[in-house]
Amino acid sequence: MNLITDQIISLAEPILNEMGFELVDVEYLSEHGRWVLRLYIDKTGGITVGDCAKVSRELAGIIDIKDIIDNEYVLEVSSPGLNRPLKKEEDFIRVTGEKIKVRMRNPIDGRKNFSGHLKEYKDKDIYLEVDGELVTLSWLDIERANLVYEFNR
Repeated sequence: MNLITDQIISLAEPILNEMGFELVDVEYLSEHGRWVLRLYIDKTGGITVGDCAKVSRELAGIIDIKDIIDNEYVLEVSSPGLNRPLKKEEDFIRVTGEKIKVRMRNPIDGRKNFSGHLKEYKDKDIYLEVDGELVTLSWLDIERANLVYEFNR
């Protein structure tokens, strides 16, 4: 599945950039007995339903022509939502000062899950304030990270 998502990213990212969108994430998974290819997109000012439809129309034929996916699937295009996934180094730079959740591939002092305010991203390390203490986490060892939307801001 990583091969398929990697191929979709390579194909879609330049097209989306040209259209003024950012490719945030790609998922290819089986849900309720059907295969779903889900693309999360964003742009300055946010995403509309019309944006999702436009991207879907643009990419559907191209993905089929490139014959990346052998079986039937449903293409879904969506915004990343309030708890946006953080995948790229630029994502971490952009959300400096914000609250994030991080799951590490390998435990650090017996712990894999961290939640706190991102103080800095530098030299492939993130500096996260967790319970008043600064924790350094390697960006290369992050399994998953998400922005945590704070409703009271």
